[in-house]
Amino acid sequence: MDPTFYRTPADAIAAPAEQLAYVVAFDPAREKEDAVFVVDLDPASTTYGRTIHATKVPAGSELHHFGWNACSSALKHEGHDVTNLQRRYLIAPGLRSSDIFVLDMAPDPCRPALVKTVPAAALADKAGYSRPHTVHCGPSGVFVTCLGGRGGDGEDDDLPGGIALLDHDTFDVSRAWETARGPQRFHYDAWWHLNRNALVSSEWGAPSMIEDGLVPEVLLANGYGHALHFWDLKAGRHVQRVELGEEHQMVLEVRPSHGPEATWGFVGVAVSTADLSGSVWRWYLDEGEEEEGKKWKVEKVITIPAQKVGDASKLPPVLQPFGGAVPPIITDIDLSVDDRYLYVSCWVTGELKQYDTLCDKC
Repeated sequence: MDPTFYRTPADAIAAPAEQLAYVVAFDPAREKEDAVFVVDLDPASTTYGRTIHATKVPAGSELHHFGWNACSSALKHEGHDVTNLQRRYLIAPGLRSSDIFVLDMAPDPCRPALVKTVPAAALADKAGYSRPHTVHCGPSGVFVTCLGGRGGDGEDDDLPGGIALLDHDTFDVSRAWETARGPQRFHYDAWWHLNRNALVSSEWGAPSMIEDGLVPEVLLANGYGHALHFWDLKAGRHVQRVELGEEHQMVLEVRPSHGPEATWGFVGVAVSTADLSGSVWRWYLDEGEEEEGKKWKVEKVITIPAQKVGDASKLPPVLQPFGGAVPPIITDIDLSVDDRYLYVSCWVTGELKQYDTLCDKC
């Protein structure tokens, strides 16, 4: 079994440090090729801290998030034989092109080889989705969250977003994961509580609301995503929509606890149209609630206020009505492996904040 599969968070913390990091980059002008860069993390190496290789993919792909073909969660997947399974392939979706690139890290992890491209047409034809975003090794295949629908010329093809399943071994598109979507239309991120057969997904917006930048009119009309969705993981069935409040726009990264029996996690909200603050919310399972569609609850646990500037006239027009306030715009959050610290990235104000999660509820 792959030694990088860990049965507990403590095992992962005690493991040797990674020797390499993989970083994606793209040209916003879509003229130069996108690339997955390899960075040397070995302090004893003569190239420590430097880029040592770049595996390139076509320009305009817009590499964004990426993930492994297999990880520690495979130890809990029913019917998933982990005897010879390896964390070997890096799966990197093109958010703009909708192609999905598969990079082989063997035999030389310093020089990943592009061995397969899953074309956008296959993603659309077999799963009905476009704009692939996040990758997770899942119990019935590789889960790829997608922001857009089939991606044709008509408005109806822009949505819904959802999750596409790739075959664990061939990485061919199998199907859409959802079997009963319920009210979910927007999509962004997804993760799960395996021992509770629960998946949680978040909302950003349709591709037409994102690809040329935020649309001020849509934002001020509270038109972006503002809810979490909870699902039956095995069945792909929608169970519950949890509203955060329509002013809480762009519900993005979901980060569940690493504890196998835990039933809580955090999600970041980019901005509030009420006061331009950003926020982090905690979801949790209410064990005392008997009705299936009401078991999952949320509470706001962090508010990061907007920052004041001296001259509001120098701000973009969309911000001027807020009296010279600049929003933090929370774009990413991350939870340490021991669940002790939560890290919050404030993209516009350029801050990285650390929070201690120790509390009675956690």
